[in-house]
Amino acid sequence: MEVMAAKKVSVFHRMGAQPAKKSVVCRYWANGNCIKGDNCDYFHGERPPPQTGYVHYNQARSKTWTNTNSSCNPKYGNGSSLSNKGGKFSNASYQKPPRKVSTKSLTFVRSELEKNDTRKAPIKQCGDWVRGNCVRGDKCRYVHSWFSGSGFAMLAKLEGHAKVLHQLKYANLGCFLLGFYQCINILYDFLQGITGIALPSGCDKLYSCSKDKSIRAWDCNSGQLAGSVSTVGEVGCLINEGAWLFVGLPNVVKAWNIQNQAEFFVNAPGGLVCSLALDNDKLFAGMEDGTILVWKLNAESNTPELIAMLKEHHGAVCTLVVGANNRLYSGSKDSTIKVWDTYNLQCLHTLSGHTKDVTSLVCWDSYLISASLDKTLKVWSATESGTIKVDYEIKDDYEVNALCGIHDAEGKPILLCAYSDNTVRLYELPSFTERGRIFSKGKVEVIEVGIDGLFFTGDANGDVSVWKMIGAPCMAES
Repeated sequence: MEVMAAKKVSVFHRMGAQPAKKSVVCRYWANGNCIKGDNCDYFHGERPPPQTGYVHYNQARSKTWTNTNSSCNPKYGNGSSLSNKGGKFSNASYQKPPRKVSTKSLTFVRSELEKNDTRKAPIKQCGDWVRGNCVRGDKCRYVHSWFSGSGFAMLAKLEGHAKVLHQLKYANLGCFLLGFYQCINILYDFLQGITGIALPSGCDKLYSCSKDKSIRAWDCNSGQLAGSVSTVGEVGCLINEGAWLFVGLPNVVKAWNIQNQAEFFVNAPGGLVCSLALDNDKLFAGMEDGTILVWKLNAESNTPELIAMLKEHHGAVCTLVVGANNRLYSGSKDSTIKVWDTYNLQCLHTLSGHTKDVTSLVCWDSYLISASLDKTLKVWSATESGTIKVDYEIKDDYEVNALCGIHDAEGKPILLCAYSDNTVRLYELPSFTERGRIFSKGKVEVIEVGIDGLFFTGDANGDVSVWKMIGAPCMAES
């Protein structure tokens, strides 16, 4: 069974390798009198462009992404948390354990970054190619593809979430040169971004939610839209636990069982539910007003009971992740990270290293990795005294919007990082060497991992893209 991309995106078939320009700088260009322009065989610039690898779209690989697994470990509900044993990501849907990666100190990470900092080499997608009007062809110095790098490939791009026209009013806009004020109305084609992606176990549907107030189901065999449900308000987040889907809405969390059609909802006062996480018998919800609501499942009624309202944050709780040793980590718009004990629900630490919104958290090995709108990734570790400190920091020119962890075909841990320049970068851990880069029409704010090396990205354009690590094991078709 194969996944077929929508007919509108035949642009994917243009992907392929590009010949590199000569590494010699054009002397006529240097003197300011080269008349060949883009047709010149020599490089027009201060230094040759970086050489990058490209993956052919039409190379042999499995396109099957039907989820036939129904025995997922239910401990972690959002697929983003990692265990601290042997450098493994604890994605619940990843069944084959990767090879053991030895724990390495971040002193080694620093030395590797200093020796091989691939992030310094700019890799840009050709905007004209995206719009379908690049005339430079193979001579273009920019990437003509939706990704660059090796070890992964795109399977499909799913389009369907709505684009809504919003009217923004700007009053009293000063025109200082003329010395008077005027009012103007500006219309923006506001693209409704993806806020959650989930692939429930034992289900042949992929689910996505958006700010367009809808939840959509995609057929995993055809890649076509299978159905949609409208919601009363913006959908803040979406996670799954086994066959259950949990959806965060304004002041409520709703849950559906995909197998037996059971459903329930719980009131969640505090505005939009921005993040959700599950740990054993507890459900955590990060709210727009900074509160973390905690429910405990009632075994008799099979419905959650509210047991705590944690009020330590002073801004929306953007991200929640459950780690090892009974720890819950929360990141907020107040720029802090809180560390909680999931048993007694006490706040153990407040981490204040970021200066802007903490957008995403992920646990790897014995480290916590955080992303922020302050354009940094921070790697945190525990000290002998019991405190938590920043062990390493990576600065960039762009804001970091989302993180997620996956293993490649050889079991190596890969960190997926979404930046505000509409790219997702794949970093090998622990060295943070860049493996490749994904390009998108809009800012990617959701990354989710599925089974058999699959992962999904959702962007501000309303598109969901399906990716696969090449060589990752596939489930046998029944």
